[in-house]
Amino acid sequence: MAQRDTPMLESPRLLLRPRTPDDAEALHPSFADHDLMTWWSSGPHESLAETRSDFARSGGDWRVWAITVKGDDTAIGFVAAGEKRQGNVSEIGYMLARTHWGTGIAIEAVARVIEQIFAEGQRRVFADTDPENVHSRRLLERLGFRLEGVLRQEWETHIGVRDTTLYGMLRDEWQWPRPI
Repeated sequence: MAQRDTPMLESPRLLLRPRTPDDAEALHPSFADHDLMTWWSSGPHESLAETRSDFARSGGDWRVWAITVKGDDTAIGFVAAGEKRQGNVSEIGYMLARTHWGTGIAIEAVARVIEQIFAEGQRRVFADTDPENVHSRRLLERLGFRLEGVLRQEWETHIGVRDTTLYGMLRDEWQWPRPI
């Protein structure tokens, strides 16, 4: 599979741009946040150097957009999309700094990336999250994702062996904004 570009994306309040290693400093407090990192497969970062190293390694089949508020180029989170296999299927992941929770920024950013993925011809998008990560599950459900199943003991993480919930959406199911 050829690597796709990570284009600049715009939404009413946000500019999503390719994440760079320079974003590590702004995003390190989130990666070091024990509560925020509870549901990640890796534990909290112990140092800014660890976050920088993680950003330098990341990429591969994943495209990563830094979430910024228009008029301020400081990264406050990210949305990632990785094409998983032939046949136009992508996985998404995301993180938003705790100081921006409850503002609608996460759903706006993730919706914009999903819109881009489907515009590129992807037929399916999915995400997996820990069953106890109710904030992430609620976000996916508000976007229109359907719970497709639970994979038991799927992840060995810093908090033990964990199940994962699998959410999916097909291109013809995508509608944003969602009807009330």
